[in-house]
Amino acid sequence: MAGFQYFVASSLDGFIATGDDNLDWLLQFDGFSGGQESYNAFMADVGCIVMGGDTYAWLRKHEPDSWPYPATPCWVFTHHEYSVPRGADVTFVRGPVAEFVEDLRSAAKGRNVWIVGGGVLAAQFADASALDEIIISIIPVVLGRGKAVLPLAGPTAPLELVSSHTMGRGIVELRYRLGSGPA
Repeated sequence: MAGFQYFVASSLDGFIATGDDNLDWLLQFDGFSGGQESYNAFMADVGCIVMGGDTYAWLRKHEPDSWPYPATPCWVFTHHEYSVPRGADVTFVRGPVAEFVEDLRSAAKGRNVWIVGGGVLAAQFADASALDEIIISIIPVVLGRGKAVLPLAGPTAPLELVSSHTMGRGIVELRYRLGSGPA
C-alpha cells in the first residue's frame, strides 16, 4: 500500500522557509555530496505528489519555464486559481485532506505519496493520521524564525528512527516513522 511521506529540508532550528518564503539559506547548499543520490532514490518510489498552493506558486515563480515533476501526477491543495504548465499532470483541490487520502493512494498506483509542503499541509495529513514517514534533511543553518517544519497543535507520540546518514557539507538526513497517535 502506498505510504504518505513528507520529504523536506529544515534548518537546524526547525524551519523550512523564512517568514517571507525565502529559500536562499537552503539553495546555497545545492549540489552537496549525496543529495542528488538521496533525492533520486526517494523519487524512484514516488507515484503521486501533493503540495499546498504557496509551494505551487513558489515553484511557478522560480521555475516559470519548466515543471520539475513532468512524469508524476501532482495534486495542489489551494483556494486560488493557477495555470498549469504545459505537459504537467496537475489537479487542484479544495477541502480537508482526509477527503482525498484514498484518491491520492489511487493516483500513486501502489507507490508512495510525497507531501512536498508546506509544513501546514503536512501537519494536516498528520492530524488526519495519514502521514506515515518524515524524511528530513537537517541543513546546518539557524534561521531564528520562519515557517515551521510541522506546525502541529500538540506533541506527537514518539517517532521511530528508521535510518540516518550524513551527507556533504554537514547535512544529516533522518527518516522517521510516525507513531500511532498523540502522546
